[in-house]
Amino acid sequence: MKLLYQQMLAFFAVIFTTLIVFGIAFSQFSSRMIYQDTWKQLEGYADSVFQQSVVVSTSGEFEGIQIAGLENSERLLENQSVHFTIYNKQNTIAYPKANFSPTISAAQWKKLKNGETITRKSDRRLNQASSKNHRPTTDIIKPYRNQKGDLIAVISVGSPVSNVELNMRKIRHNLLIAFLISGLVSIIIAYGLAKYSVSRIDRIRKAAHKIGKGNFDIKVPTKGNDEIDGLATDFNHMAISLKKSDEEIKRQEQRRREFLADAAHEMRTPLTTINGLLEGLTYDAIPEESREESLQLMSNETKRLIRLVNDNLDYEKIRTNQIVLACHSIPVSHIVENLMEQLQKKATEAKDKFVVQVGDDVIVYADYDRFVQILFNIMQNAIQFTNDGTITIEAHNDKDKNCVISISDTGIGMSESQMKNIWERYYKADPSRKNTKYGESGLGMAIVHQLVKAHGGEIVVDSTFGKGTTFTVTLPPQKTE
Repeated sequence: MKLLYQQMLAFFAVIFTTLIVFGIAFSQFSSRMIYQDTWKQLEGYADSVFQQSVVVSTSGEFEGIQIAGLENSERLLENQSVHFTIYNKQNTIAYPKANFSPTISAAQWKKLKNGETITRKSDRRLNQASSKNHRPTTDIIKPYRNQKGDLIAVISVGSPVSNVELNMRKIRHNLLIAFLISGLVSIIIAYGLAKYSVSRIDRIRKAAHKIGKGNFDIKVPTKGNDEIDGLATDFNHMAISLKKSDEEIKRQEQRRREFLADAAHEMRTPLTTINGLLEGLTYDAIPEESREESLQLMSNETKRLIRLVNDNLDYEKIRTNQIVLACHSIPVSHIVENLMEQLQKKATEAKDKFVVQVGDDVIVYADYDRFVQILFNIMQNAIQFTNDGTITIEAHNDKDKNCVISISDTGIGMSESQMKNIWERYYKADPSRKNTKYGESGLGMAIVHQLVKAHGGEIVVDSTFGKGTTFTVTLPPQKTE
């Protein structure tokens, strides 16, 4: 069954049940009110009959009945199908002597003597002269007592139940018409409410269908704060997340292809060189005086291949947490001085100069070899992309005892897209420098990023294209238990 019909059936069931309960309650209430009004009216007739016809002595005893006044009352009440009976205190019918009269049981007579008025919804009046049943009536039996509280007389006044039932049938008829109209209106309302709810869900379904086809630029409108609007809001957030994930997947796929191409290129170049030299040596195509140089070149290319493979293996071990860090407190200034000595030749060739602003009291908690590897790669990267410029190394401990090291250069800088991809393997911010003698594989910054993460630290890059780049490494202090 479609959700529209389910919702419509649910709304209709609620409304229909409410109408039935209301109809039954109203019918019962109307029935009670009609009987109460009838009994009140009959009680008024009984009081009138008592005042006009019953003769009471000065001592408060029942003496008789004034027939003349009683006959007038009887004729008047007969026109309204109302019959009455007068009993004396001995439970004997004083008037009329031969007519349809209600039966009063001993228990009821006891209640009457105590001054209690009895009402009955249905009673069959029996002819005293005949045992044939008469039509049912609704009765009120009311006692009358003197000032001493003694019972004087009892008057029973009855009206045919058919009169009450006629009024009830009119009420039920009107109620049935109202029920049918209300039922029709409830169907229309239920359909409208169901249609409205289902249409809102249907919008989400259609949006999900579009997302399934790859359209992530979709948004479900929201107007209120109910559960469906909450679902729509969550759906919109999901669509945004899926769009970002799709973009990231496409970017990663592009990087995967570039990675495979770069890896193949990086390995193919030295292999091609080695293969060419081997063929030259085999067929004596290389002069004798160039053989030693060729062997040296083959050795360099072989070392390059070994370094490339080792760097890849190192990267994977770091990325998968397969390395063990032997961390301890290290003075940063000592490491920076050693690295400057190692890289000074490269810096001189590039006409770069170092500016160091590292105090002797700056301490970093890290693995010595891996920390050296981090700084070496960043500093070498700065030399590679800076000509006739300045490379500034700064370090300090902040208020939380984190070691913050920043390495800035005045080189060629990077664009936003280059900064975004700089941590990827084989990515080179300046593709034209693939064959320089310093920027070999493009694995250095990827390894740096993974090493900083392995230390629980953070590395950020800030660069302006054509003006320079700053790498900032933050490593946490030793945790105290």
